Amino acid sequence: MSEADTLPKLLSRNAAVAGREVAMREKHFGIWRSFTWAEVEARTRSFALGLRALGLGAGDVIGLIGDNRPDWVMGEVATHAIGARSLGIYRDALDDEVAYLLEHSRAAAVIAEDEEQVDKLLNLEGRAPALRHILYMDPRGMRKHADPRLMPIEELVRRGEAAHAADGGAYAALVAATRGEEVAILCTTSGTTARPKLAMLQSGALIRHCASYIGADPKGPEDEYVSVLPLPWIMEQIYVLGFGLLARMKVNFVEEPETMMADFREIGPTFVLFAPRLWEQIAADVRARVMDASPLKRRMFELGMERGLAALDRGQRSTLADQLLFRALRDRLGFSNLRSAATGGAALGPDTFRFFLAMGVPLRQLYGQTELLGAYTIHRAADVNFDTVGVPFDESVEIRIDQPDHNGVGEIVTRHPNMFCGYLGQGEPGDVRDGWMHTGDAGYFDKAGHLVVIDRIKDIATTSRGDRFSPQYIENKLKFSPYVAEAVVLGDGRPHLAAMICIRFPIVSKWAERNRIAFTTYTDLSAREQVLELLRGEVARVNVTLPEPQRIRDFVLLYKELDADDDELTRTRKVRRGVINEKYADIIAALYGGAQAIPVDTTIAFQDGTRQRIRTTLRVVSMDAPALAQAAE
Repeated sequence: MSEADTLPKLLSRNAAVAGREVAMREKHFGIWRSFTWAEVEARTRSFALGLRALGLGAGDVIGLIGDNRPDWVMGEVATHAIGARSLGIYRDALDDEVAYLLEHSRAAAVIAEDEEQVDKLLNLEGRAPALRHILYMDPRGMRKHADPRLMPIEELVRRGEAAHAADGGAYAALVAATRGEEVAILCTTSGTTARPKLAMLQSGALIRHCASYIGADPKGPEDEYVSVLPLPWIMEQIYVLGFGLLARMKVNFVEEPETMMADFREIGPTFVLFAPRLWEQIAADVRARVMDASPLKRRMFELGMERGLAALDRGQRSTLADQLLFRALRDRLGFSNLRSAATGGAALGPDTFRFFLAMGVPLRQLYGQTELLGAYTIHRAADVNFDTVGVPFDESVEIRIDQPDHNGVGEIVTRHPNMFCGYLGQGEPGDVRDGWMHTGDAGYFDKAGHLVVIDRIKDIATTSRGDRFSPQYIENKLKFSPYVAEAVVLGDGRPHLAAMICIRFPIVSKWAERNRIAFTTYTDLSAREQVLELLRGEVARVNVTLPEPQRIRDFVLLYKELDADDDELTRTRKVRRGVINEKYADIIAALYGGAQAIPVDTTIAFQDGTRQRIRTTLRVVSMDAPALAQAAE
């Protein structure tokens, strides 16, 4: 099959030329189960013929919701094989989000993982009138439901096997009829300002773009990848479906989110993509474990980091630091076999980036958008600059800076041959003009030709004194602290900068227990005087690295974590600044009104529907000169 321009064709090609090779693994009840390419094609064939037996086909939309599993991948490829479109839905999406996506896409069927996801679908109460079939993978807890739309996935497989027995050439004919120029994937955008849009992606464009990416960062059958980021996200689609099928990269699926790092270490992958939040979490966890270590081990860690960072600044690796610290640390994290590692989806703070580079992790930054098939820039292996997002994959990717200022900073505008073909249900995309995608991001090219991304144009702020700053840049520096889970920097149109900070509860609670500080809840802990002083020190350390106009003058510790379920973050963990400014308007006004204490009386809702009233007082912490001087020492 020389012209494999669709994912089903790629799967058939792989089954023909490498049928006995391992394609995927899944950990189930503590045991890794392998699936060969021949087995993957056989089950995909059963899915596809079963879906067709249900009356599904060209023009239909089939949703998928649940954890990352082999059956998700096979279900998505089967969807494409019958000419339908796949729509990935984030597993933690609430009922209202699910209803919106299914109604907007007019989805005819959904492949759901378990009872939790099925319950969301059954609670739609007519909001998704086109939904005719709900196919579930895990039968536990399903006997109590009598909805006629429900069907276990194994029944679908049986119907597909029967169809194949009746007509052995039916599936091959379906695959041969697929066309690369047809829309195959509906991919949700991040939705930082409103409801997510559904970008329409062609499978042929995705395959060509993956080939371009592989040219810049080669992958092959010997590579191992662990799928931990949500499959609805464009980059996980690129790696699991694109790289998996095009380069035959082995894809591994962890048992549960809670076992992720242990399962990750067992595989020892050669390639990994983590979102910035996960890299930050890993760095914070490492530093938290060091806090619990003996004085000797703490000193060894400090010495190793000092040597490693100093060598990094000289463009070298420290052999002593590697022997003393990093080799064992990489093994502990499962990073020993990494030949390539990536971060994308949002900016990663330079301190976190340097931390992993010093450790010997071959980390590179990516940059892109859903509409442009995910990433289209990357660092080359021998040319990594943590202040940039690298260079285009190849000459097919064109990037320019529109309306640059005197420093060369303007809007990043991009085009390449494999862009999306519009948003579902909308006319000509307003962000695409004359074939160029206007990203809404501010950036510039450095002297080496690397693209530097500053922030969203709408988020770049200016104080009332005329000082410009990037909130995201300062927030990322704050989040390098193991005690800071999230931060929102304020100051646009204000006389100075302030911040609302969420503590990283598992680590701050461990610190509090070690220091014999009593507490009951997140809210209680964040209000403790000792915790306020702990965070004052962390803010002070960031302040001394910033120009004076960009330093944080005041901050509060929020009484709860920011949550995607409350619309405060996107599903890819980007801050929704408009929501934050509106929801916490009273706190922000008090911060800038000179208040020393801010009373809070509010109710928060949990995912299970329960609600809790919170009454507390937020203390405004002022960053005075002595604190800055102490941190500088």
